[in-house]
Amino acid sequence: QVQLVESGGGLVQAGGSLRLSCAASGISLSRPMGWFRQAPGKEREFVATIFWSGGGTYYADSVKGRFTISKDNAKNTVNLQMNSLKPEDTAVYYCAAGRLYGTSGTGRNSYEYWGQGTQVTVSS
Repeated sequence: QVQLVESGGGLVQAGGSLRLSCAASGISLSRPMGWFRQAPGKEREFVATIFWSGGGTYYADSVKGRFTISKDNAKNTVNLQMNSLKPEDTAVYYCAAGRLYGTSGTGRNSYEYWGQGTQVTVSS
């Protein structure tokens, strides 16, 4: 059974940092992994992705330079380090897993497994 379990969300002041983790079970991380977020009343949007081979990364313009996605194959986890947080970063953050040996993408249809999400709230 495939499971993606996010952790690390919480309440932080603007300018602060949080580190989200996604623990994957039942699947290999030889696939693209991504983070998305959804704010109240808005569509789920792409945040970051890490390629399954070579460790390349790609970010949404809104988080570039502030967020860093990384992967630990030994622990089967994917992390999202979020620095210089802004109130507009407030959202539920979701971990997503793409197809085995697949291509990373920014669209939701590039990913076939999703976690339940973790809430991030940034106060001003």
